[in-house]
Amino acid sequence: MFVRTVEPAFYDTDALGHINNTRLPAWFELARNDLFKLFTPDLDTKKWRLMLARIDVEYRAELFYGHDVEIRTYLSRLGNSSFTVTQEAHQNGVMAGIGNAIMIYYDHQEKRSIPIEGELRDTLTAHLRDEPSA
Repeated sequence: MFVRTVEPAFYDTDALGHINNTRLPAWFELARNDLFKLFTPDLDTKKWRLMLARIDVEYRAELFYGHDVEIRTYLSRLGNSSFTVTQEAHQNGVMAGIGNAIMIYYDHQEKRSIPIEGELRDTLTAHLRDEPSA
């Protein structure tokens, strides 16, 4: 599991006084960088081998300015050429949101998926989890 801490900025808030719902998907994407580096260590987009197929976010509690948000990132499924990244947002001991991103290991020039094999599969397997955190 990868863990990143996000410090909400004032501009992340909305008129209701909590973190705007558009920020959580952006924070989840930022936290996926740790996983992206397993595929492309220097994050060079000319060597990029991933494609985003789907995202979903479930909001469970409000997030607030002035308190750090911990983003936990892990795999909940590993297929032949795709995998599901599950991410949780925790603030003050409460899981405030959970999301999933389905990613495809992909050759952009050939326009086809690539099997996840060998050392890469082993590395990804180490980040598999079944259950969300409490």
